[in-house]
Amino acid sequence: MQAGAQVTTKFGDVVNTLDGIMKAYYVVAVKKGGKVSYQLDSCLHIKNPGIGILQIGKDGKPVMHYMTLKEYHKKVDGQLEKDGFDEKEISRKVEHFGNMYHVWSTYESRNEAGGPVIERGINSVELYFDGARFWITGWTFDSERKDNPLPKEYLQ
Repeated sequence: MQAGAQVTTKFGDVVNTLDGIMKAYYVVAVKKGGKVSYQLDSCLHIKNPGIGILQIGKDGKPVMHYMTLKEYHKKVDGQLEKDGFDEKEISRKVEHFGNMYHVWSTYESRNEAGGPVIERGINSVELYFDGARFWITGWTFDSERKDNPLPKEYLQ
């Protein structure tokens, strides 16, 4: 990617490489009873990125909940703080053209590091490189379900 000095956020996350920003994306964890850091997460994103949560509605049809990062944190932080949350990337596929990047990032979630897996799925992360650092412009995720298993090519 970019040669030269490392570019970091005020929280010390290295964001001038794709690998660095993806590692930072997955450090937004919270211990049970702790606090989620919206400030930490927001320094990885452009202002008002789009966040999409795909779920299956009561009628059995897919539903997209689309919101800003601030709205996402307002919606989920309370539950994450109550139960704890730790997520790690287990596989990644990257496509890019020019300064646009798309990452298919397969994840596992737990309530605590090393605990049992409570969810797996894929984050579809959109980023751009501004010449000095990467910025996340938005992401959408869908969870693994009986009728939606993770494809083998996203587990390599």
